Amino acid sequence: MASLYLNSLLPLLSSHPQKLIEPSSCSSSSLLSTSNRNEVAPLKPIVINGDPPTFVSAPARRIIAVGDLHGDLSKARDALQLGGVLSSDGRDQWIGQDTVLVQVGDILDRGDDEIAILSLLRSLDVQAKANGGAVFQVNGNHETMNVEGDFRYVDARAFDECTDFLDYLEDYAQDWDKAFTNWIFESRQWKEDRRSSQTYWDQWNVVKRQKGVIARSVLFRPGGRLACELARHGVVLRINNWVFCHGGLLPHHVAYGVERINREVSTWMRSATNYEDSPQMPFIATRGYDSVVWSRLYSRETSELADYQIEQVSKILRDTLDAVGAKAMVVGHTPQLSGVNCEYGCGIWRVDVGMSSGVLDSRPEVLEIIGDKARVIRSNRDTLHELQIADYI
Repeated sequence: MASLYLNSLLPLLSSHPQKLIEPSSCSSSSLLSTSNRNEVAPLKPIVINGDPPTFVSAPARRIIAVGDLHGDLSKARDALQLGGVLSSDGRDQWIGQDTVLVQVGDILDRGDDEIAILSLLRSLDVQAKANGGAVFQVNGNHETMNVEGDFRYVDARAFDECTDFLDYLEDYAQDWDKAFTNWIFESRQWKEDRRSSQTYWDQWNVVKRQKGVIARSVLFRPGGRLACELARHGVVLRINNWVFCHGGLLPHHVAYGVERINREVSTWMRSATNYEDSPQMPFIATRGYDSVVWSRLYSRETSELADYQIEQVSKILRDTLDAVGAKAMVVGHTPQLSGVNCEYGCGIWRVDVGMSSGVLDSRPEVLEIIGDKARVIRSNRDTLHELQIADYI
């Protein structure tokens, strides 16, 4: 049972509410219609600006933020059920109505159900849109690493999933959307069939392993089918007054242009040419590593900062949030041993709890956002604890 608990009312970095500022020019704009409701005044539609999505207006929507999943489908389902958006009957149905779900990156590596998780999120997005909700993802450093061909953190069984997925695609000819969306419903049988046919000697089968590496390269290289799927998502996403990114955002990223960064990363992932060699590409646009400063260098678990350093970091965070038109930032990337938490007047929330069995195998937690309030949802088996909550009004 999920237990929600109240701890304290925390102030925002700025006491004045900021108006949601939409960009003057966007590469694309789309609407997600709301479901039929009994209310006199129905919810306004979700408005998406940017391609991939960069600025989103989701009036009066409940937002659920989920941290790094790293190929653990079971924990992913647990987290989504904890957030009240996924059915618990094994049918993988969206039950979140008009909720907006955001996954903050690092779906890939360290686990063996990566493509299945990507498929699940795509399937849920289709279902959510039909109910006035939406599912968004941002790409993390492990997504960009795989598009670069850096497979050092890939689980051996994940190569098998790539091999199976390529074979599975042949059954769907050119209907990529249908094939990809349905993989979540068929991947379990493929996995069971593979296990039943495996022998002890398979682990020493070099040819089989090479086939898996080739399959992964075909799928994730720039211009590959899964690279193009990842290209549908950006590395920075602002929804209402909240900004979501994998490791963090700094003023020079905003100055470069978050929509420009998203567009360039997406173009690189879609392109079969060596797009990353462009001198105009910022470091974050190809790898995303320099954006981890908030969660790594300034984490309580990794460093003790002097008061003046804390003030400096707080100012940088305030400047970043002001520049991007947000009140708070939500990041993943660095597992938090204390669970989902916030820092700097709750100007930044860290939601990676290392839930994957390939990381810390910890209990899932999610962040729920309603308006300008945020709270942590934890599963504690009917035991009531406190819930961190921040009121940013």
